[in-house]
Amino acid sequence: MGHRICPWWLGYVLASPLRRLMQDPAAIVSPYVREGMTVLEPGPGMGFFTLELARLVGPNGRLIAVDLQPRMISGLKRRLAKANLTERVDARLANEDSMGLQDLAGQVDFTLAMAVVHEMPSASRLFAEAAAAMKTGATLLLAEPSGHVKPEMFAEELHAAAEAGFTLADRPTVRWSHAALLRKA
Repeated sequence: MGHRICPWWLGYVLASPLRRLMQDPAAIVSPYVREGMTVLEPGPGMGFFTLELARLVGPNGRLIAVDLQPRMISGLKRRLAKANLTERVDARLANEDSMGLQDLAGQVDFTLAMAVVHEMPSASRLFAEAAAAMKTGATLLLAEPSGHVKPEMFAEELHAAAEAGFTLADRPTVRWSHAALLRKA
């Protein structure tokens, strides 16, 4: 799979409140996230889903948001500070080779991979790193934009997830996306 990373400036557009007309973060993630959970969000951009995830994990939960782009992380941190949610979120800068999640081994309850796997240099590596960070039985919501990711490519991503130890638990509906809820075996 080839990858093309979303330019940092597009993060402002993707975090726009107008996007809620098409995809409501609360409706998409609230079925999977509860207070006190540890949640992983690779590729948060400037936080369209991050703020809602941080609200849902509550003051006793933890959200780890990992992005490759320093400007995305900077924008995310500004938005978190404005929403008084900074304390709940560990915003990390990753590199092309690793998300740097070794300290999370077996701790993550839920992972949101929203419109990000197709941008990664290796879907297999993303799923392997997420699986290593997740608890047995934890879930991962994979959603890819149907306009960018063709069904064959999504099938390849599901295969990579299966190789990393995930099983298909459900096929939820996420508007304008291919989606799958995966469970770590």
